[in-house]
Amino acid sequence: MIGLAPRFARVLPDAGFLSPHAPYAYDMAPVGRQWFSLADRTPSRMLAGIRATAPILSGFIDRELERRGLADRDLALIGFSQGAMMALYVALRRADACAALIGYSGALAGSERLTDEIRARPPVLLVHGAADEVVPAELHSPAVAALEACGVKVSAHIRPGLGHGIDEEGIRLGTEFLASAFAGRQAGSG
Repeated sequence: MIGLAPRFARVLPDAGFLSPHAPYAYDMAPVGRQWFSLADRTPSRMLAGIRATAPILSGFIDRELERRGLADRDLALIGFSQGAMMALYVALRRADACAALIGYSGALAGSERLTDEIRARPPVLLVHGAADEVVPAELHSPAVAALEACGVKVSAHIRPGLGHGIDEEGIRLGTEFLASAFAGRQAGSG
């Protein structure tokens, strides 16, 4: 994701960009990192993994905001795949809403519990490839419906022919979404 920072910086030139590494070694290959294991992709196991690592991501966010003298309203969370799942889970359960949340090729884990657990309602952009072979596009519409049922403003886009990735249109949508979220105010340095 950090490779997209220069593209997003075109509309947020004063923003700082951070990309935390997932905390665990990828357990299905000799290289890579993961937020939770994908060895068992049942919704309950994935949710358990997300719940277990959510405090790590939330703590990282807290430390970085404090270090920069910023608040959640100065923050945009952007994630791809597991990162999108983590960003959605954490952002919706923080005490204060971030300015924007973008999820590429992810899923909304724990949607059945969201009405009881939601604390923050940031604007959300979800972009998913119709041909995603890793996180099925069929998970997109239920995520949108669950978010909207909880009062979250969602902009949702399915990209025809796109697999598990981010295309130029997705980047354009994300850039415009960030520009809109921070319009009329200085984005901080974090």
